[in-house]
Amino acid sequence: MNLPVKEPYKVNIYDYDGEFTENVELGAKTWFRCGGKADLVFEPEDITDLAIFLKNYPVDQPLTILGGMANTIIRDGGIRGVTIKLNKSFGDIQVQGNKIMAGASALNGSVASAAAKAGIGGLEFLSGIPGTVGGALRMNAGAYGAEVGDVLVGAMAVGRDGRNLPLLRDDMEMGYRYCGVEEGAVFAAGVFEGEFEDKATVRKRLKEIKAKRQKTQPISEKTGGSTFANPSAEDLKEAGLEDGMKAWQLVERVGGRELQIGGARMSDKHLNFMINAGDATASDLEDLGDELIKRVKDDCGLTLHWEIKRVGER
Repeated sequence: MNLPVKEPYKVNIYDYDGEFTENVELGAKTWFRCGGKADLVFEPEDITDLAIFLKNYPVDQPLTILGGMANTIIRDGGIRGVTIKLNKSFGDIQVQGNKIMAGASALNGSVASAAAKAGIGGLEFLSGIPGTVGGALRMNAGAYGAEVGDVLVGAMAVGRDGRNLPLLRDDMEMGYRYCGVEEGAVFAAGVFEGEFEDKATVRKRLKEIKAKRQKTQPISEKTGGSTFANPSAEDLKEAGLEDGMKAWQLVERVGGRELQIGGARMSDKHLNFMINAGDATASDLEDLGDELIKRVKDDCGLTLHWEIKRVGER
C-alpha cells in the first residue's frame, strides 16, 4: 500500500516496522500549542528501521526531523512530505561509570536526574534545557553557563542516505548554538561525561537550577525555550553596544515588553521567551519575532538570530 502525502509524495508503509500517521495535529503538540498539521509522521521502530527509511526516501522529497518540539514553531500551513519523530524506543538512559548514554528522545531533564542519582556531577545544567537529547545535540543547546558540547563524548546519528554515523565530539564542530553534523542526519543517541561527586552535592545543585528556572522563566505558560540566540561579542562591538549584552536586553531596548501581535507576546518574566497568551497562531509568533529582529536591526544595526526552529509552510 502506498500512502499519499500531498501528491506526488508516496511511501510504501509496509516496508517498515515503525508507525505512519496521516494528517497529524503537530502544532497543537508543540510547547506553544498552536500551528499546522503534518502530512505524514513516521515513528521508526529502531535505528535500523530509521536507516532503511532514510536510505529509501528520495532526497528530492521533503523531509522534516522533529524532537520534543520544545523550541519549535510549526507554521500554520503545515509540513509537507514526511516528518520523522522518534518515539519512546529511542528514550533509554544508561549509566556506564561516569558516562551516561541517552537516546535522542530522552528528556534532557531526565538525563540530569539520572546523573544526579548516580552521583555524576556536571550535567545538572541539562535540567534547564527544555526538550530532548536529539534537539540539544543538533543545536548544541546550553543553559546556566554550560552547553552540551562541554560534556559530550560523542553521538550516534543516521545520515540522510541511511549511513550510520558514529561521531566523536571533535567530529561535530560544536559552537555556540551550532553543530556541524551534516543537514538531514538524525541523531539517535548521545554519550555524556561528568565527574563522580557526592550525591547530595549534585542533587543540591540540580534543585537550585530547577528553582532558578521556576523563578526566572515562564515555564507554566505556552512557551518554548529562548527565542533568540545571544549576540556574539564581535557583533556587539561592531554595533557599538556594551560587551555581554543579552538578547533580552535588546528586546527591551526596542519596546518588546509592550509589543503584542495577535495572541503572541514576550514574557514579562523573561523577555527572551515568547509566549502564546491564549489564542496565538503560529504566524503571530513568527511575526512577533520578525518584528523584533527588524526593530533591533533598525535601532543599532545588529541582527538577532532565531533560536526557535520554524518549520512548515506559512
